Amino acid sequence: MINDKYSAGLVSQSFWFVEFKKILILLEKGKTEEEIKTLCLEENLFGAAKEYRARRIYGYIWNRVRQLDEPLIKLFNESDLSTQKIMNLVCILKTDRLFFEFLYEVYREKAILGFEKIEDADINIFFNGKEVQNDDIAAWTDGTKKKLRNIYKNYMVDANLLAEKNKEKMITLPILDIALERYLEANGQQDIVKALTGVR
Repeated sequence: MINDKYSAGLVSQSFWFVEFKKILILLEKGKTEEEIKTLCLEENLFGAAKEYRARRIYGYIWNRVRQLDEPLIKLFNESDLSTQKIMNLVCILKTDRLFFEFLYEVYREKAILGFEKIEDADINIFFNGKEVQNDDIAAWTDGTKKKLRNIYKNYMVDANLLAEKNKEKMITLPILDIALERYLEANGQQDIVKALTGVR
């Protein structure tokens, strides 16, 4: 289920794949949430510069981890690197409505229409449209919206949905792991599959 509220929370976050993976490995080993939190905060599992930063990173990543049930955690730990990165992205999409809508309305549509790349103009048009539709987004500062534009591109590169070529962002549609695809479809998340794979 996608979060139903718009948020600019991604401006404070990174893709954090390595950190996300560390937590899922610990869960697979039977560690409890409290034990993992202790490792993150008291033993600085993420190598954060300050404790308050470690606490914030942990909070954001645990919010992603909460999107996974036991079968998905098991699937993550058995999957290849590209599938693991996609699963991290899926968790981000489930916690961020605007980013999900960007992938569904822009990335997917461009893929369906056969375009080879995502351009800054595509992102600007998307944000301009959302500002008209939603007062909360309209109230965000230009700096916030600029950061989000860059974060969207960076996350898509990190998850291998885009490839950088001569400073351009080329669309590289992923081939979803069949077990992940079936799970998402069986759990009413077909729109995420469509957003990632560019299907109608």
